[in-house]
Order: sequence, then C-alpha cells, then structure tokens
Amino acid sequence: MSKFPDLKNPIHFIATLGGIGKIPIAPGTWGSIFGFLVFIYISHYVDMLIVVILSIPFSIWICEKASINLIEKDHKSIVIDELVGIWVALAPALYLSTQSSRTLYVVLALIFFRLFDILKPFPISYFDKNYKNGLGIVLDDLIAGVMAIFPAMALIYLIF
Repeated sequence: MSKFPDLKNPIHFIATLGGIGKIPIAPGTWGSIFGFLVFIYISHYVDMLIVVILSIPFSIWICEKASINLIEKDHKSIVIDELVGIWVALAPALYLSTQSSRTLYVVLALIFFRLFDILKPFPISYFDKNYKNGLGIVLDDLIAGVMAIFPAMALIYLIF
C-alpha cells in the first residue's frame, strides 16, 4: 500500500480513530485515552456492555481490512484495538456501587491496561507474535484489557 493510513479511506479513518493513530508519539496511548473518554461519555446514555460486545467483531473486521496490504499487520497507526481493549478493562466500573470507587477504578484500569499493552507479558506476547490478522491485532488488546481488570479490582477492594 502506497500510503497508510489514507484518512480518505473510511476503513483507515475508523482504524486510526479519525487520525489519532497518526500522532507520532505514543499513538496507542492516545487511542486508549480517546477510548477512555468516549466510554465515560457514552456510558451515561447507552448500555455499554452491549456496545463493548458489538465493538469487538467490528474492530476485528476493521483491523483485518485496514491491514490487508500491510507488511507490518499491527501497524502503529491502527488504534481501534486500543479502544476496544480499554473498553473491556473499563466495563467492570459499570457495576461498582459508588462514584468514588468507579472513578478510581477507571483510572487504575487505564494505567494497568497501558502497562500490559506496552510490556506485553504472557499470554499477550504469544498472541501478538503468532496471530498476524485482524483477530490477532485486536486479541492482544482484549487480553490486556481483561488482565487490567484484576489488579484494578484488587486495589479497589483493598481501598473500599
């Protein structure tokens, strides 16, 4: 592909979250922060559990289409996978009982998600290295999101 991402291409536009993935420094972190803010905003209006579940196959499809002609399949500009991963990590906040516990939880979940996504401990590293398609691009972030839940929830239970 001669130019990636081409923001005139709707698939590239969505995969990069409207061009956020083109930010030269830490595009994954910016994509995660964007996902964090969108989650907090729209969770006041819709059932986020349904949105998270539906966004997973959609993001896999988008990543597959966006990366089809790329040598580096998990291109740093593709950040829709970070959005879905952080949404998975944030989902338990919907079920916490107090505003203070929800607020602390979402901050901790964002921090742990980014740590796991950047450091890629096992099993994240396994899927990151061995699955080079739309599913693989998203799966390592989904696993990072699930893994972020455990330390964030543990700290919430210790504090509250």
